[in-house]
Amino acid sequence: MAVAKVIEISSSSKTSIEDAVKSGLKKVAGTVQGIQGAWINDTKVETDGEGNVVEWRVNLRVTFLVQ
Repeated sequence: MAVAKVIEISSSSKTSIEDAVKSGLKKVAGTVQGIQGAWINDTKVETDGEGNVVEWRVNLRVTFLVQ
């Protein structure tokens, strides 16, 4: 029988949503083994005074197997 656990993390990138997801998962993989996948739970952007996106932010729910 396998048991999975879900944790929630936040990550950001000045480049893109994809980069925010990749960097968040890479950071988590440094301490968590057996990552199976992730859901993007929430997406947010930070803007400058002219409406330009300066930072992408994502909240991820990361699933991993309990060893």
